[in-house]
Amino acid sequence: MRSFPGPALEIVDKLRTAASVDPSKAIAFQGSPGANSHRAATEARPDALPLPCFSFEDALEAVKDGRAGQAIIPIENSQHGRVADIHFLLPESGLAIVGEYFLPIHHALMGLGKGPYEAAYSHPQALGQSRFFLRERGIVPLSYADTAGAAAFVAERCDPKLAAIAPAIAAELYGLEIAETHVEDSEDNMTRFVVLADAPVAPETLQGKDAITTFIFEVKNIPAALYKVLGCFATNGVNMTKLESYQQGTSFSATMFYADIIGMPGDPAVDRALEECAFHSKELRLLGTYEQARPRG
Repeated sequence: MRSFPGPALEIVDKLRTAASVDPSKAIAFQGSPGANSHRAATEARPDALPLPCFSFEDALEAVKDGRAGQAIIPIENSQHGRVADIHFLLPESGLAIVGEYFLPIHHALMGLGKGPYEAAYSHPQALGQSRFFLRERGIVPLSYADTAGAAAFVAERCDPKLAAIAPAIAAELYGLEIAETHVEDSEDNMTRFVVLADAPVAPETLQGKDAITTFIFEVKNIPAALYKVLGCFATNGVNMTKLESYQQGTSFSATMFYADIIGMPGDPAVDRALEECAFHSKELRLLGTYEQARPRG
């Protein structure tokens, strides 16, 4: 917990103390108070107690060791793609995805004054979402663990040439001035978050709802392996809305895939598709089935 910058520690300690009163109601997130993940936690679970954690691993560990009932983690951004390391962390955590939340993202440029600034700190995702803005102004992007933490760090450094890119509320929390708002390069900037818990959603609670199932699989190292796997879903009429590849290990001999499909186990078409997918794969593992937060297609 002491890894947070000084100006954030007092708020972190207050939130941590509140969450410890009823851990089952706590929802862990990565970042300092005021980060987008903090916003997502309070909006997706208004009755929960937000628990700030320094890293994604810390947030997932908080659920595993009982300090939080759930965790909320950003998984992909409409402008800058998937969040680094998430595809490795989610399967390794042993937790189940139990929900999703879509958060519109708006960034502000802030510092001890109105600028000009030589450099701006922020999370790599936020820097990527504002890269044209920064380039046009000749501001050097510098990576930090999270957006609001970057704002707290800039406040701690007391250097008027340094800025942070963070949600506007971070300026209020850490005593900074906002130089410009809506510095993201795209007006429809959106991040998808997933909510994780130590137990999956009970299937009966999803009856009559539009569900989505997330899973990972590793194709066999043979010609047309992925073609055969995708055919399993096509021939059974199951809509795949997401498919991303990533390498695991150092052999580079086969590829892992992260996928979302519409539907849930128990649906005959989904069961057939997953059974055929398993036949053509070296490994298939379900990460969770949950209600769609917004319709696909």
